[in-house]
Amino acid sequence: MEQQQWRRLDGTRIKRPIEDEVRTVLVREKEMGHTLKVCIGTDSQVKGKETEFATVIVFIRKGKGGFMYIHNETTQQKMSIKQRMLMEVSKSIEVAYALCRLFTVYNVDMEVHADINTNPNFKSNDALKEAMGYIMGMGFVFKAKPHAFASSSCANKIVQ
Repeated sequence: MEQQQWRRLDGTRIKRPIEDEVRTVLVREKEMGHTLKVCIGTDSQVKGKETEFATVIVFIRKGKGGFMYIHNETTQQKMSIKQRMLMEVSKSIEVAYALCRLFTVYNVDMEVHADINTNPNFKSNDALKEAMGYIMGMGFVFKAKPHAFASSSCANKIVQ
């Protein structure tokens, strides 16, 4: 995965590859006796001619809170809502794919969350089947709204 600029929620920039940061986190959390689950999701917001994307890696300590890492990017490419939803999924999968080996080695469950509504009355629903197929086809656990909190809550707060 190309070097992306990641940060913590408090704004602290991660100065090394995210793979190295995640490996350190997994070792530290395991040593502290925490059981982890990781959820990866992306949300976007159209702001004038730009679309801002935020991808998050959310670490959940079972019964003990959690924390996350954030990557933002913007584009001026015009997209339909379906294209934008699938771009969000693509960004999440890129990160999940880059990190999945680590999660396997450290026996950590991972889910990919899509900010796509399961209700057919919403426009984002047009991308549901493709997103589900894309994520599950890559071998990842898929979650959509209302269970996709990494994208629909965590990443959403970053792009608002």
